[in-house]
Amino acid sequence: MNKTQIILIVFLVLGIAFFVFWQNMSFSKEVLKIEIIGPEKASVGEEIEYIVKFKNNGTIRLENPELTFEFPEGAVVEENGRIIRRTSDDLQGDIYPGQERTIKFTTRYLGKENDVKTVKTIMSFQPKDLKTRNEVTTTFTTILNEVPISFSLDVPSETATGKAFSFKINYSSNVNYPLKDISFTIQYPDGFEFLYSQPKGMENTQWDVPILNEAQSGKIEISGILTGESQEKKIFRARMGVWQDGNFILLKESIKGIEIASPSLYITQRINNSDDYIASVGDQLHYEIFFRNLNETPATNMVIITRLEGSSLDLNSIQAPEGKYETGDNSILWEPQNISSLQYLEPGEEGKVEFWIDIKKDWAMKTLADKNPTVKSKIMINTSRQEFLTKIATTSEAKQNIYLEDKYFDNSGPYPLEAYKKTFFTVVWTAKSTYNDIGEAVMKTVLPDNVIYENKIWPEEVDLVFDEDTRELVWNIGTIEAGSGFLKESKTCAFQLSVTPQTTEQDIILLGPAQFSGIDQWTNKSLTVKTDIVYGETDK
Repeated sequence: MNKTQIILIVFLVLGIAFFVFWQNMSFSKEVLKIEIIGPEKASVGEEIEYIVKFKNNGTIRLENPELTFEFPEGAVVEENGRIIRRTSDDLQGDIYPGQERTIKFTTRYLGKENDVKTVKTIMSFQPKDLKTRNEVTTTFTTILNEVPISFSLDVPSETATGKAFSFKINYSSNVNYPLKDISFTIQYPDGFEFLYSQPKGMENTQWDVPILNEAQSGKIEISGILTGESQEKKIFRARMGVWQDGNFILLKESIKGIEIASPSLYITQRINNSDDYIASVGDQLHYEIFFRNLNETPATNMVIITRLEGSSLDLNSIQAPEGKYETGDNSILWEPQNISSLQYLEPGEEGKVEFWIDIKKDWAMKTLADKNPTVKSKIMINTSRQEFLTKIATTSEAKQNIYLEDKYFDNSGPYPLEAYKKTFFTVVWTAKSTYNDIGEAVMKTVLPDNVIYENKIWPEEVDLVFDEDTRELVWNIGTIEAGSGFLKESKTCAFQLSVTPQTTEQDIILLGPAQFSGIDQWTNKSLTVKTDIVYGETDK
């Protein structure tokens, strides 16, 4: 083969390669026109629709089209995931020259005002008689111009260093869509000591609401102590958002500052001679309010106003010998003409006023939203203010009852009891809590020697344990929610026992006293209740 032939063969090979390359690459992607039509602005929670419109402007059939539509973070999509794919069958097959089609996608957006939400669509296809697939991509942007949610951080403008105070996170939704997995978080400034919150939160910084419906509102009340230098500014930052795929989507944020004031008076309060008294229904509360002059000059002509809050208070029982009770705003007023320490108080000197008020004996919660009740006193002495919160303990109840009829189990045998004859009976234990959750709740008893535990319990999943050696029967209840036995069902368990008396000439104890114990989760107060002994009836 001569040199000329070799050159011809090389050019032939290169020509074939170029032809194949040109055949695969010469298709213009602009032949497929694709666009997204949608709203340029939208409100949070509003249902919006995107229309993907595509048209074959070429002369070649576009085969096996596939479309991918990507929603941004914060999109609520009915389908699983934020990336939606449509196959050739979903798109009605190949796209012929001149043919135009549309496909729709709907969503709702979560995010803060002015958030930019960009959707993206990718259409891939294979031009007829070409081996490679091509892709065409386009995007569309929507801006969140409205977040119909009210969210505020209500903090006082100033507080004295080292004094307890309260503030609130208020929220409500006007979104025409139920918001799920809402979270409220707060960032405290340096020098803040958390005391308690209503409701309780996670690690005292996060409060979760499973669902927030349209027109629904709520609040979180937090109490704490702030320390710092006089006139120092402390910043609180509260955020409201939604958890989505493990990410926190911010909806609203509120930032407020509070100034450490130069105190002129130091105000303290005692109830029933205690600085941290835990109240109970039916209590009479003896309030003592102490005030000390922190200035270097005398304090004169002071007025004290104490405003009381709490639906459990019996306002008709107020006794304030030196004060004046104002029924309109539930406040008690002390004026300087009646109390010498209010007329004139030397630097470092302390004065005191006092009053008495009862907590209603028959007070009951109306709804479960009333759990963890408190009594609040707001004290104002001229420009000095202080707020105190007194927790109310729950009341608990435990009972044991026996049933001879078939209740939960089949019972048999004589009753009144007869000597040497076996009688089966059912025991039902119930536990209740009025105002607060009770944790670590346990109910236990020791069975009499002549009583047999039949190892039948209801419901089957209840944690009831019998120790054959000690004959102790223990019901590990766990948590009893506030309102159990009042606004919701009591905690209940049942079990079957039997007895074969050897004589009926004396009292027969079927059950000794059962002891209920637990811890009030709101007040951390230990609770104990003991039931009565249950005797079996005989013919003696």
